[in-house]
Amino acid sequence: MSQNIKPENVNNSFFDGYYKDIWRQFFPEKTTRAEVDFIIEEAKLNPGSYVLDLMCGYGRHALEFASRKINVTAVDNLADYIDEIKKTVDDENLSVDAVKCGVVDFTTDKEFDLVLCMGNSINFFNASDTSRILKNISSLLKPGGHLLINSWSLAEIAIRSFKETSNSMMGGMEISNESQYFFHPSRIKTISTITDSNGNKEIKKGIDYLFTVNEMESMLNEAGLKMEEVYSIPGKKKFTLGEPRAYIVAVK
Repeated sequence: MSQNIKPENVNNSFFDGYYKDIWRQFFPEKTTRAEVDFIIEEAKLNPGSYVLDLMCGYGRHALEFASRKINVTAVDNLADYIDEIKKTVDDENLSVDAVKCGVVDFTTDKEFDLVLCMGNSINFFNASDTSRILKNISSLLKPGGHLLINSWSLAEIAIRSFKETSNSMMGGMEISNESQYFFHPSRIKTISTITDSNGNKEIKKGIDYLFTVNEMESMLNEAGLKMEEVYSIPGKKKFTLGEPRAYIVAVK
């Protein structure tokens, strides 16, 4: 008898190889500090607060929060990122519990004042998995706790910015993207070819699932969370149609 095995999310292996190092080139330190300043104020965090950083990557937010005496649990499925965070935590004596785990399967007995899903990470998942993640987040938040989602794949952003092909240089590597837009469900599939200075190539496949602001709000409400605001610049400017990124703030 055949078994109905759920296929692995193609984004699970997107950030290994060349892209693991390219990703850190996107965000200067001043951007991380500005985001953390905004989040601390918005979520009313204090030294000793508890933060869960889901899909934490190389830990730019987790380590910045910990440097401000905030307790952090950092979760990512890429072992290299988690090992890197653990080394920094040991070297700098920071309060970060770094956990290698897929976000859909992550569980803990801890409760948090804030949960983060930064770097467009929530858009790696289809509607079913996104709803499951949001419900899990809600169960981990303290009453009055906050969720902050950073996305550049809201439909209001992605439809206007969509390009079938694009090219860029990052960290001395050439990145060529070929993208397709699909409707059922709404998503963008991208094949990225990364070429290093020696001509070596690495091919990555990724999917960003697209949700409107209204669809995101509905999923948040179903999870027991209330959307408070959507910003385009953290704490300074409310999101408007076509802006390049969004910061969604929700509260339990």
